[in-house]
Amino acid sequence: MKKQNVLNLIKYHVEKNENSFRNEAINIARYFDSIGDDQLAEYIMSLIAESNMYTPQSSDFESEFLKQIDTRIMEPLNLPVEISKDVKGIINAVNHNVGINKFLFEGLPGSGKTEAAKHVARLLDRTLFCVDFDNLIDSKLGQTNKNISLMFNEINMIPNANRVVILFDEIDVIALDRINSNDVREMGRVTSTILRELDRLTDLNKEIVIIATTNLFSNFDKALLRRFDAVINFNRYSKEDLIEVAEIYFSSFVKNFKGISKDIRLFRKILTVAQELPYPGELKNIIKTSLAFSDVNLEHDYLKRLYNNLIGELEKTDINQLYETGFTVREIEKLKGESKSSVSRKLNKEDEQNE
Repeated sequence: MKKQNVLNLIKYHVEKNENSFRNEAINIARYFDSIGDDQLAEYIMSLIAESNMYTPQSSDFESEFLKQIDTRIMEPLNLPVEISKDVKGIINAVNHNVGINKFLFEGLPGSGKTEAAKHVARLLDRTLFCVDFDNLIDSKLGQTNKNISLMFNEINMIPNANRVVILFDEIDVIALDRINSNDVREMGRVTSTILRELDRLTDLNKEIVIIATTNLFSNFDKALLRRFDAVINFNRYSKEDLIEVAEIYFSSFVKNFKGISKDIRLFRKILTVAQELPYPGELKNIIKTSLAFSDVNLEHDYLKRLYNNLIGELEKTDINQLYETGFTVREIEKLKGESKSSVSRKLNKEDEQNE
């Protein structure tokens, strides 16, 4: 710590610049932590966290471990009805202000967990901060624990906590089952620190909303799981749900491409014929790349690419197979790039050979 840090503290105090005073105090705490005096660092952070003298806006908050996420401009959230009901339930629970404020979103990658968390923050009209795990996790033994403590101290001192949501996106990196972890002792220390800090957060700050997401729910630490007030399962998409989401994406994307014939009927049939559809995150990328990679001179080329991405090997699939699958002559013409008369002749020839 330099003399300038002390002078800055005095200067900011005299000027009643509370935000700068707080940030300077955090820098001093980090200095002591860097030289091994973690007890003094935590003590300084706890003093700031428990103080009621700071009233800056949460959007002005600066942190090494938390980054603010812009939720002002967002795409519509296309969730199945049952999941949408649960998201609305979260909004209701927080607005009731009865201490139900920690939620775990679990589901496969691309199921909409992160986007749902962003929408929750927007609907609650709260500032969203996301934990920066790249800065939080340190290869140095024991440093991750210290960082977690510092991060929670920062969370506890965020001004206007009733206007904030903290997102632990893909918390799996620090929350896997200690019993099944390869490094049991280190993972145990990290998880124990999180448990302690979540309990402390509950005591010090009952208004801040915590949302965590996980792709590996079956491996989630059971003790940590009990710290959440509710678990929302995002693995509840029916095939029809996914087709509806795909149609929304398609309608949104296709208007940006010239020379493409919008054939929603054939688009939907390809999705229906596919044995299994990926979740929205991957499905969105497949639709976008099918359009983007399509030949500008071939108005139906994107449908061929979509077929190959979702079903596969259109070139090796003969016309009769497509017909038996449910595609019409006109649809086969578009997929195969052959004339309607040519498709009809081949189908008739196949029928004659079978007689």
